[in-house]
Amino acid sequence: MLTISQLAAYAGVTVRAVRHYHKIGLLPEAERDRSGYRTYGAPAVVRLIRIHTLASAGVPLARVQRLLDAGPEEFAKGVQEIDKDLRAEIRRLQDTRGRLARLAAGEHLALPQSVVDYLDRLRGLGVGERYIAMERDAWIMIAAQVPHLIDYVIAKKHVELDDPDMVRLYSFFTGELDWSADDPRLVEIADILERLMIRAVEAGEAGSDGFDDQFVALMDSTMLESAPGAELVLAILQERGWRGWTRIERVGADGVSGEPPPP
Repeated sequence: MLTISQLAAYAGVTVRAVRHYHKIGLLPEAERDRSGYRTYGAPAVVRLIRIHTLASAGVPLARVQRLLDAGPEEFAKGVQEIDKDLRAEIRRLQDTRGRLARLAAGEHLALPQSVVDYLDRLRGLGVGERYIAMERDAWIMIAAQVPHLIDYVIAKKHVELDDPDMVRLYSFFTGELDWSADDPRLVEIADILERLMIRAVEAGEAGSDGFDDQFVALMDSTMLESAPGAELVLAILQERGWRGWTRIERVGADGVSGEPPPP
């Protein structure tokens, strides 16, 4: 026969836990022997091990009570349900760990391979790491918020990189992005963006990015905070009747229209 401390040791719990299980009725208290001590036998050890195993698996103690009082078939079914829940939780935790690892490891694990390939293509054009970092952060937001659009958008970006104007545009992003208001590159960037947008309007592709307005505003604000020069380019484009950065749109007298500005 076992003392309460020996019982606790056999089951791998504390004496305090045993007393708590006594208090809530999970584990019946043993009768006292002639010396006045409570002593426990094998049934108490088995029940305590079951209680500890179920509780350690995250089963609420109220459910533990029902399982312990159930018949063999109901107990087996209950354990199977718990196992199913645990496997789902394990998958969730593994997914969480994977996402954390991708964030910690940088773009090669934080993004789909198609986006990584696109960023590497920009590097091949000589684009600097400061701009690459901005693009990477934008793609991370896209991947998190609208993952179903990744393949569509990245395919368009690769097609755009076949355009000499787009290649020329990226050539401005090889170094620092803190340009002064009188930097002649700002006007040329605005010229390029305007030509690209005119062609997009003529092809019926203007404004067809698939993003909602709130997400577009978030992307725009991120770009403006990271590259002060972008705000200067936007000011030039606005004077010419355009607005936006992530989604550049033609602004007419009565709002946004699909008509391109004169060349």
